[in-house]
Amino acid sequence: MKVWQRALLLSASLLVSLNSTANTDIILDGELTQGSLIRGQAPAGSQVFFNEQPIKVSASGQFVFGIGRDAALQHQLTVITADGSRQALPLTFSRREYDIQRITGVAQKYVTPPAEVSERIRNDNRKVAAVRKTLSDKTAIFAEPVLPAKGRISGVYGSQRVFNGEPRNPHYGLDIAAPVGAPVLAPWDGEVLLAEDLYYSGLTLIIDHGMGVTSTLMHLHAINVKPGQQVKQGETIAEVGATGRVTGPHLDWRINWLQERLDPQLLLAEE
Repeated sequence: MKVWQRALLLSASLLVSLNSTANTDIILDGELTQGSLIRGQAPAGSQVFFNEQPIKVSASGQFVFGIGRDAALQHQLTVITADGSRQALPLTFSRREYDIQRITGVAQKYVTPPAEVSERIRNDNRKVAAVRKTLSDKTAIFAEPVLPAKGRISGVYGSQRVFNGEPRNPHYGLDIAAPVGAPVLAPWDGEVLLAEDLYYSGLTLIIDHGMGVTSTLMHLHAINVKPGQQVKQGETIAEVGATGRVTGPHLDWRINWLQERLDPQLLLAEE
């Protein structure tokens, strides 16, 4: 199903509501649920605000926004068109339920890291937070993504993991089980922002797809690209691995809108 076809199905009542008060269509693509990235189209030259905060809009009127795993359900989108017309649209998102996964056999140093690596972890977190502030004019995110690896889905967004009996933070990615050395593909066109070995996620790639949206690809065995490099959708950019905190080889694929952690699986086309 094409991007805007899915938008019409998901947001038909939304479009009717807007058209009853203005001659301007505002199209939203995505499921209004926790963890979802919503892609939108407004008239060229519009300003768009999500919960009264301005968000980036392309020259043609494209924009994105999203809410996290446990976000509130009531939000507001406001669009001010080039002629000064203002449309305020309340949005109601649905609440999700998440799986609990109990995993044993994780090295204790990753469950409770030794004190001597604390500074390294803080530095890793600062690097990742910094690159996720990137707000480029790229619009690759408005295409359908390519699944970055082939394999069984072994972990899902939002699940609560319990390592060796100790509850940890929720999981924010889509895990794809695959053998070490299996190809990892770029899910969209983009620019490499980070390619480093991080304490928790091992060899890690972060790629900018535009409008504040980044992919993070974790636990890699090898990285074939470097920061500043442009990549094309479907290009082999890395290899699946088992680096960092893992119990077996897999790819952990994550999506962010700036610092908001979102669910990659909601962006995959239905088969």
